[in-house]
Amino acid sequence: PVQTVKTDVDVTTQEWFESAAEEIENMHFSKPHIENLFEDGSHKFVWVVSVSISVDINNGGIPENGILLVDMKYSEIEDSMEMLNDTENGVYYYLCDSSGDLIYHPYMADLDRKTREENSEVVSSFEDGTYSDSLNGETRKVVVETIPYTGWKLVGVIPHSAVQMSLLNFGYYILAIVLVLIMANLVINQIITRAISRPILKLHQSVQDYEAGQKPEIYIGGSTEIRHLGYSVQKSYEEIERLMKEIMEQQNKRRKSELDALQSQINPHFLYNTLESITWMIEGGRDDDAILMITELGKLLRISLSKGRTVIPIEDELQHGKSYMSIQNIRYKKRFQTEFDIDEEINHYAIVKLLVQPILENAIYYGVGNMDEDDGGKIIVKGRKAGDDIFISVEDNGLGMTMETARNILFDNEKVPKHGNGVGLINVHTRIQLLFGEQYGLSIESEPDEGTKVTIHIPAIPYTDENRIMLEKQEREDK
Repeated sequence: PVQTVKTDVDVTTQEWFESAAEEIENMHFSKPHIENLFEDGSHKFVWVVSVSISVDINNGGIPENGILLVDMKYSEIEDSMEMLNDTENGVYYYLCDSSGDLIYHPYMADLDRKTREENSEVVSSFEDGTYSDSLNGETRKVVVETIPYTGWKLVGVIPHSAVQMSLLNFGYYILAIVLVLIMANLVINQIITRAISRPILKLHQSVQDYEAGQKPEIYIGGSTEIRHLGYSVQKSYEEIERLMKEIMEQQNKRRKSELDALQSQINPHFLYNTLESITWMIEGGRDDDAILMITELGKLLRISLSKGRTVIPIEDELQHGKSYMSIQNIRYKKRFQTEFDIDEEINHYAIVKLLVQPILENAIYYGVGNMDEDDGGKIIVKGRKAGDDIFISVEDNGLGMTMETARNILFDNEKVPKHGNGVGLINVHTRIQLLFGEQYGLSIESEPDEGTKVTIHIPAIPYTDENRIMLEKQEREDK
């Protein structure tokens, strides 16, 4: 305060000072008393409740012990309690300390004149809760609640006639008075913790900035413990960055293994099925068909090998599919028809080889392969360019499948019943996404007994030696 401290007052003898000095770990609340520490020209007598606690202070760089005093105007407590006691049903509330001495009572004047009695000494010994009480032959309920930090007890006296109504409202009143009283504790906590929290907040902010991608220097300051924490955080981030680089390298190696595995799953299957069919035809005396199949097999192998290239023109990929379907038409005795409807403009765009053949194979095994010749089985391959993308679809009018099965074909190959090679379209879908990105791949439309349509979606990249080398280099880097 701005007032001058009285020279004849020894604070060390006052109750609030002695209590704080004796029990330095606790916060102490005094009884209401007149503040007499300062000169006041207006000669006002201000009643206060003193809150005191032992604190560490810095006197010119020398640590010392001191007592922090916060005076609360007693009138604030009176106002709060008068709000609680603004009732006409006979319910009233008072405050007392743990010894039963009254801090506040709405009928304090009557108690001083001995015209009214209050058994606060008995009630102060009660634990928190609700009790039956009798005073001067009157039965009543008393509700006791200890005020945190103060040691005070808030006592609600409820006449028998008002018990039911008062119990409902009492909780709200307790909350209000508790909030008012703990404000003093909040003020003290802010004063004491500010010096400790400031370096922690700076460290926290630097960590947030780092996580947001700004990568500033981690704040290192404050006490020894906080500096050690800052060093630890900085070392942790450095270690995380190192581990992330290692993880990226491991993922790249894993993707290379995945692509190699997918490629190896598809290529041998072509040769196996074709040679098996040729053997079967020779044994059956179908030499012309066997010669045709060997011719188509030669085309298959030429495109499959492609001089070691993995990126080829769409024209070659579709020729690979035509050769495959020629072989299958012979095997299945022309029980179904195949039609290729391809826009010529897409022929000279780039594609990953061996994408169309597995889809054609699924169209046979899952679609038209088990249909009779009279059923009119048909497989239509279409290709078109739309904007910056290319779409190649394989559609059959065969058995079709449920939506769940169509989803499993791309995302859960273990749940799809296998025919033939057992290699799911999930492999083709994965190959496309690994090279071109997750926005590309396969999509499936199907209904039972209506047929199935599988569409390849890839970016429109012109097939040139430069683009081929770029894509294959990207593929190797992705691997």
